[in-house]
Amino acid sequence: MPSPDTTGGVRILTGDTSFTYGTEPVLRSVSITVEPGEIVGILGPNGSGKTTLLKIISGVVKGYEGSVTVDGREVRDIGPRELARSVAVVPQETETGLPFTATEVVLMGRHAHMKGLAFESERDVEIAKTALERTGASHLASRNIQRLSSGERQRVIFARALAQEPGAILLDEPTSFLDIRYQVEIYDLVRQLASEQGISALTALHDLNLAAEYCDRIYLLKEGRVFAEGATDDVLTYVNLTTVFESDVYVDTNDLTGKLLVIPLSHRAKEKLKREKREPIR
Repeated sequence: MPSPDTTGGVRILTGDTSFTYGTEPVLRSVSITVEPGEIVGILGPNGSGKTTLLKIISGVVKGYEGSVTVDGREVRDIGPRELARSVAVVPQETETGLPFTATEVVLMGRHAHMKGLAFESERDVEIAKTALERTGASHLASRNIQRLSSGERQRVIFARALAQEPGAILLDEPTSFLDIRYQVEIYDLVRQLASEQGISALTALHDLNLAAEYCDRIYLLKEGRVFAEGATDDVLTYVNLTTVFESDVYVDTNDLTGKLLVIPLSHRAKEKLKREKREPIR
């Protein structure tokens, strides 16, 4: 049985990319790089430009200033079908207007590889089936997508992205509606794709602990600008996080994994730290 595969990851590069909605600047000279085999996180408060940046890279939002390239080619010069063969998107939530089955939704990921109005081949169907298996959604294959829970639907959408056989995956809060088990399974799969197939992954997320566990590098956005960038441990510091999110956090090292552990601090927790004369700083 064939499995979703890539021909290697692609390099994503934005250079001084800016974008304005009406008169409101959303991105201000943002430059990021995602190399094959990397998982790169985009973090920041709501409204900091994370989703807009992903939409620009995926070709959905146009009219940006600066450059956005996929393997050296400017996104604005690549047709939608061709771009979809390189870049797949897993949005935060997807609405489907028609009662497609989960398998039919995943097969939509194969359209980028078809010519004209051709029907799916046996290979396309097998790739879709395997993609559902890899996201733990095989049992949903014949179910109406509109009747699935948000978490079930998200696993199907992730399977659709795998079926595209992309060189890069853009993930916009992909596990917001998933329980802990599937959050870990999805990001474990992203890590496997990056490590074994060289796929490039750029993920926008709010969960700082998922970012600490899975991201190789982080770009921390504030008001549409890159506030901090670099290795995950160097970016997820007390000073950076409290400045950008304007909220106190406790940053320490997870004794089990060796990764950073970020805990939001309530007023009660802050008072406890004061009494114990402990600093919420790493």
